[in-house]
Amino acid sequence: MFAAPPAVVARPFVVMPDALRIEGRRSEWSEVQFGGVPLTTFLEGPSFDRAGNLWVVDIPWGRLIKVTPQGKVSVEAEYDGEPNGLKFHKDGRGFIADHRHGIMVFDPATGRVEPYLERAMLQRFKGVNDLIFAANGDLYFTDQGQTGLHDPSGCLYRLRADGRLDCVLKGIPSPNGLVLNKAETVLFLAVTRANAIWRVPLMRDGTASKVGTFIQLSGGGGPDGLAIDEEDNLVICHMGLGSVWLFSALGEPMLRIRSPEGHLTTNCAFGGPDNKTLFITESKTGTILCADLPVPGRRMYSHA
Repeated sequence: MFAAPPAVVARPFVVMPDALRIEGRRSEWSEVQFGGVPLTTFLEGPSFDRAGNLWVVDIPWGRLIKVTPQGKVSVEAEYDGEPNGLKFHKDGRGFIADHRHGIMVFDPATGRVEPYLERAMLQRFKGVNDLIFAANGDLYFTDQGQTGLHDPSGCLYRLRADGRLDCVLKGIPSPNGLVLNKAETVLFLAVTRANAIWRVPLMRDGTASKVGTFIQLSGGGGPDGLAIDEEDNLVICHMGLGSVWLFSALGEPMLRIRSPEGHLTTNCAFGGPDNKTLFITESKTGTILCADLPVPGRRMYSHA
């Protein structure tokens, strides 16, 4: 066990405007996920485009939302889906992990959303959740659905740049966020219902070997979105605890970032002029938070 790391409080960047919230409509996703409690918005999947705009998804309403560096919020696309994860390809296209439809692709210029990978062979996915690109164009994504300790049947997939689909891992109790280290030799995987981060070493052919628990968390609902900084320090969004953790490349706790707005800190992305500002979705309140890393005035360390 380690001593508790220093803590800071994130600051609000933008809040979903009232005019863009959805009232009086039924969402099957929110009815299942939140026991019928109506949601006006649920933001997730933060990702920056090449122009420096921050995009997020609005899961229950199938919307893609753009936030400019100045904080202007606009709905750029709406479709019949449940978008969860979002990442931009180097060619500018956005790729969406859609719980209902599988992997989708959209054009930020036109807002057009189209299917990209709807099923593995002839079998539908359980409900894809998040995704990450490797430098060679391979796309890793998680298939979570409603899996958990009661049903450890989630999967981690790799869609190669040439179109071949591989199941890298199966038998996972709720695979969620994922990120590659800088050398792309290890994939870190948030296993939400086990409240753990798994370390997935990748072989030269992209298969997994010697998978193990890297960090064991407690409390809240478990880890959700992940990010990694230039020093290979790992950022973990702890959903239900209202916190984001920073761990060193060795797995040592370095910092706790607390949410001032709510407990559903679901996902994050680095952005800003120097790419050292962490942007965090507090999903239920529709707030995007931010925090500067490293924290000014605090001694931070890494594995170097």
